[in-house]
Amino acid sequence: MSENFTPPENSVGFVQPQTLHVDTPLEMACGVTLPQYDLVYETYGTLNADKSNAILICHALSGSHHVAGYYEGEKNPGWWEGYVGPGKPIDTNEFFVVCSNNLGGCHGSTGPASINSETGRYYGPDFPIVTIPDWVNSQNTLREHLGIDRWAAVIGGSMGGMQALQWSIQYPDKLAHAGVIAAAPKLSAQNIAFNEVARRAIMTDPEFHNGRYLEMGTVPKRGLALARMLGHLTYLSDDVMGEKFGRELREGELKYHFDVEFQVESYLRYQGEKFATKLKFDANTYLLMTKALDYFDPAADFDHDLTKAMAQAQAEFWIASFTTDWRFSPERSREIVKALLDNDAAVSYAEIESQHGHDAFLLPNAHYEGAFRAYMDRVKTTAKSVNQGENR
Repeated sequence: MSENFTPPENSVGFVQPQTLHVDTPLEMACGVTLPQYDLVYETYGTLNADKSNAILICHALSGSHHVAGYYEGEKNPGWWEGYVGPGKPIDTNEFFVVCSNNLGGCHGSTGPASINSETGRYYGPDFPIVTIPDWVNSQNTLREHLGIDRWAAVIGGSMGGMQALQWSIQYPDKLAHAGVIAAAPKLSAQNIAFNEVARRAIMTDPEFHNGRYLEMGTVPKRGLALARMLGHLTYLSDDVMGEKFGRELREGELKYHFDVEFQVESYLRYQGEKFATKLKFDANTYLLMTKALDYFDPAADFDHDLTKAMAQAQAEFWIASFTTDWRFSPERSREIVKALLDNDAAVSYAEIESQHGHDAFLLPNAHYEGAFRAYMDRVKTTAKSVNQGENR
């Protein structure tokens, strides 16, 4: 990046992450107590005087705390740059936006690639299995650290949407709104199967070394690349793949071998290689994130009745799905909507036309942006009414 690079006017600009060190032990769902941990997070915008304008964004599987803006010396913005910033749906002129890297992640928060202070070794496979309720508990500690009594909204897509849903059940009085985008109340058997294949690809890589690859000075790149190829395949729709690649050959003719011939093969290999090498995503973190997805089932604590589970919620909801998302189909979002309506909860639902499959929640779309803005206007109105009520 040129030293003269100036971020666009509608960006939050150059940003820097912050770290919260937590000494209060975290009792995890798996029965392990984490004695201390770090949470890396970013904030954008300004927290108002009564702290009523705070938005928590929860990231998806391969996401991080870097939602928007730019790091000095890097050309790529945060993963939701199109939707977070001045004048954007999540308007940082109006809201104070917070996002943390999930516990167990590989972008600064304590995870498998961190040093275990009790052993002096990488946690590696010894890092405890983490769940979505664990993430919500750690995010709640961050909320308390920031002095925020209640989030104006908790918002997320995919795995982030599941966290928003869990927030509404686990801490119902600590959020006014919940934005649940391209998510589901639990994984289907097919989705669990995809995750298991991805994990096996990683764990059977000769360089995995039972999860202690960092101590061995290596990385299971092949297995991680295969896992990412499989995951990426499920994020795209058949329409997009057909339109983008069709059956186009890389060299214009069949070569009758097992190397790359079709453009779609080349694309998937590139995505897998980039994830494993350039982005350097941690393989143990990938295992943890997919397990957290598999385990997510808030209705399990309520006789497997989602309506009973959602009876705990006090927030107003915006549920959004995308027509060609077959990983978390619109039918799954409508299950959440039904459970909320069964409880006479305040909920609006948007089913967005898109050719882009599951990835659509990250991409430009006029209908999606319009619905998102309308929802955020309601969030803003709620925050202002709280502000005015407390200032009377």
